[in-house]
Amino acid sequence: MTFDAIGIAGSALTVHRKWLDAISDNLANINTATSTADAAFQERFVIARANERNGGVNVAGTTLGSAEGRLAYDPTSPLADAEGMVRLPDIDLSQQMSSLIMAQRGYEANAAVVDRAKSTYEAALQIGRS
Repeated sequence: MTFDAIGIAGSALTVHRKWLDAISDNLANINTATSTADAAFQERFVIARANERNGGVNVAGTTLGSAEGRLAYDPTSPLADAEGMVRLPDIDLSQQMSSLIMAQRGYEANAAVVDRAKSTYEAALQIGRS
């Protein structure tokens, strides 16, 4: 039972880490401009799936947001077209920050589960030695 808890929480740690990686990638590229002829940076999303066989979750894959982005006026950019427009990703900063908090809290909660399960296992070993 204790090992199940460690395995399940460990799988959730992996999913939350991948989610944090995707969010950090999105935040790092939120102001990445491209020419209007090119695609915008595409927001990353992580797809999680329940693992029916042994419990826990796993990353089923990733998906990308729209490459259309949004047009912004920036005539000083070397990427600007004749009208001074560039293409920026259509990433909402407040949504990314909310997701960051949720992913971080999920990671912390699952790390605490692993720590408590480890402590329980160690305590059971001590009882067995006595």
